[in-house]
Amino acid sequence: MPNTSIQQLEDVVIKFAGDSGDGMQLTGTQFSNNTALFGNDLSTFPDFPAEIRAPIGTLPGVSGFQLHFSSNRIFTPGDACDVLVVMNAAALKANLKGLKKGGIILANTDGFDAKNLRLANYPEGVNPLEDGSLAPYQLHTMDVTKMTREALKDTTLGMKEKDRAKNMFVLGFLYWLYDRNMENTEVFLKEKFGKKPDILDSNLKVLHAGYNFADTVEAFTTRYRVEKARMEPGTYRSITGNTALAYGLVAASQKANLPLFLGTYPITPASDILHELSRFKNFGIRTFQAEDEIAGITSAIGASYGGHMGVTTTSGPGMALKGEAMGLAVMLEIPLMIVDIQRGGPSTGLPTKTEQSDLLQAYYGRNGECPMPIVSASTPADCFEAVFEAFRISVKHMTPVIFLSDGYIANGSEPWRFPKAADLPAIEVKFKKGLEEGEEQFLPYHRDENLVRPWAVPGTPGLEHRIGGLEKQNITGNVSYDPENHQLMVKIRQEKVDKIADHIPLQKIELGPEKGKILVLGWGSTYGAIKSAVLDLLAEGHEVAHAHIRYIRPFPKNLGEILHSYDKVLIPEINNGQLIKIIRDQFLIDAQGYHKIMGVPITKGELITKIREMLA
Repeated sequence: MPNTSIQQLEDVVIKFAGDSGDGMQLTGTQFSNNTALFGNDLSTFPDFPAEIRAPIGTLPGVSGFQLHFSSNRIFTPGDACDVLVVMNAAALKANLKGLKKGGIILANTDGFDAKNLRLANYPEGVNPLEDGSLAPYQLHTMDVTKMTREALKDTTLGMKEKDRAKNMFVLGFLYWLYDRNMENTEVFLKEKFGKKPDILDSNLKVLHAGYNFADTVEAFTTRYRVEKARMEPGTYRSITGNTALAYGLVAASQKANLPLFLGTYPITPASDILHELSRFKNFGIRTFQAEDEIAGITSAIGASYGGHMGVTTTSGPGMALKGEAMGLAVMLEIPLMIVDIQRGGPSTGLPTKTEQSDLLQAYYGRNGECPMPIVSASTPADCFEAVFEAFRISVKHMTPVIFLSDGYIANGSEPWRFPKAADLPAIEVKFKKGLEEGEEQFLPYHRDENLVRPWAVPGTPGLEHRIGGLEKQNITGNVSYDPENHQLMVKIRQEKVDKIADHIPLQKIELGPEKGKILVLGWGSTYGAIKSAVLDLLAEGHEVAHAHIRYIRPFPKNLGEILHSYDKVLIPEINNGQLIKIIRDQFLIDAQGYHKIMGVPITKGELITKIREMLA
């Protein structure tokens, strides 16, 4: 066994890449869970192939998982990788540009045979592992497939079943390289395959074989260690955005003492919310997988009309299909949550790639004057608090609310500090129980000081009333085609949404001075890149600040004042410029945009370059 030394590192970025059947997502998730349990801060970015079962070994079939972990606070999955793990030639070709010069490449030689090289579109006779083209990097090759089969030579499993365990070999190797304990993965495997002893035994054997191979091979004389991060005391777990969102809905339902009904249709990247919520029947959560998007939202509307909290989840294409039903919910003025996990578009677009492409659809994308509050999450863990707040707004103001996340937030993960149930605020729900003293008949559109109408559960004696999508007469709720009444009701519905600004926090500056040269204004998943970039520029002494918007409709009341406190405003977005249009329209400022529409997040380096240009 070679002598090895331990080198301390502050942070590391690893990218796992291989064919969609190589288990790279599982490998990355397990390393992430291990990292969270160890106490590092972390941020991940799973990168799924867009094709369903693309041909094995081809570029469209490459699946990736990027993990950034550190002994300091971090906010992005990293601009470039320190370590690139590639299971075949296509994985190398697709990801090499994202590896730092001098970075480590761990390559499975079995994935670089003539067939794999041809499928990855390398020229005839060219093998990057042998032609010197990888000289700027630290290349380490190993035949993962061969060693996996060797570790399992005494088992009765078929060759295909043996090969499925090769991701565990890579995981064991990396656990050794970064001085990690494998116990949490052993527990995971026992829970997952406890009823399949042959599969369990094979995965455990290969996991240890990878660890032992790294311990004995002479290629590595240095192991690396990243110390625990200095984080606020508490109990933490690694959590994805979709899981945090589901937990936030459960928590809000409990705090409101209001049963929750999810009516939805599966769509990438929102489907995991349905999967997660279906596990919580013990909390009174009801889930319904509808036959299509329209049935999903209309069933949720029915639940809200019946006195529950209706929720529907979707992505951009489903938002388009739900448009008319959203208008119905606005006309009815009942609580409803429309959760949009954005992805690349238009049409079917890029189903597995991230984009902030639905903001204008959320703002304007329905027929008629149809205003709805919009709340957005900024990180995976933030989904919990943000959706809890969206729930509160919906029931307090008797209005459907659109909640925006995206594929990057939904599938990415970070440490989440468990909140205590006692620390979560109660959500007040007011049902009208009957006619008040002196009230001769129920007036369903008689409003309070916030222009909110009463919530009357069907079947309550004396509270029978008309319902539907036709225009309502003010106060009585009767069908009305009167032009003056229509204008009045349009204005009232808009003012009701505008008044929500009186019940949300003022906008805060995340980082930097309250006045200065540049304000970087963000929303959604650009949070980490903006914060990281501004931190670096502040350390250099630049007058740069960061503000991030959670409440997009209505905006916080002081947002305009903040925007006019800086010489320039930069709005980075993963779209072709959507928030910037709204900001220019409402505040008449000459904001500049930075737009990236490649299905991947904006990086810290890109923003630093753009901000420096504006400072010049």
